[in-house]
Amino acid sequence: MTNPSQATSGSDVGGSSLDDSLDNNYKGVWDGRIGFGKKPVLLVVDFMQGYTTLGSPLFAPGVVDAVANMPPLLNTARRTGTPVIHTNILYHAPDQIDGGIWVKKAPVMRAMVAGNPYAEFCPEVTPREDELVMTKQYASAFFGTSLASTLVAMGVDTLIITGCSTSGCIRATAVDGLQHGFRVMVVRDCVGDRHPAPHEANLFDIDSKYGDVIGLDETLGYLMKR
Repeated sequence: MTNPSQATSGSDVGGSSLDDSLDNNYKGVWDGRIGFGKKPVLLVVDFMQGYTTLGSPLFAPGVVDAVANMPPLLNTARRTGTPVIHTNILYHAPDQIDGGIWVKKAPVMRAMVAGNPYAEFCPEVTPREDELVMTKQYASAFFGTSLASTLVAMGVDTLIITGCSTSGCIRATAVDGLQHGFRVMVVRDCVGDRHPAPHEANLFDIDSKYGDVIGLDETLGYLMKR
């Protein structure tokens, strides 16, 4: 009688060998490209000081790097007339009841209340007075906000997503962006997480299934040609 583990070893499962590399396994199945559309918006997700302040429970080294890469992208968007929308997370103090189950699962998020420095925008990406700020309580920038209807009213078809964290709010926003009918472009250099493993894994998934993960130079080139 054949041992089941021997029967599957090296065999063809789902059209590919178990020994294939990850890239080869996805090739031709989950490697399509969507590309930029005609009207983009730069979406800056939750770049708040709790993620960049050493000693904060939310501190994420990858977010520090992402924030540092933002000025040329923000400046180019503003110079080319590309709309910029920011998001932040804020809860109602003192009990954060509007955080629901999320703040029970991740009580570290309770710091996101008005007056807490961790809930302030990072200085490098502070919104201008003419830039829209969407306040949310959950991971996706679309959940419980008017973002989708706002983008439709603006005629936007492309989301250029930056911010944090890659495995949380960026992934959730990318998935919902696709599901709302937008072209999702995630700028690798301008998103970050607290550990490289979930950062890379989620960028791989986003690029495979929900949008295009692109570099900063490619993004700047697209904006400057508009």
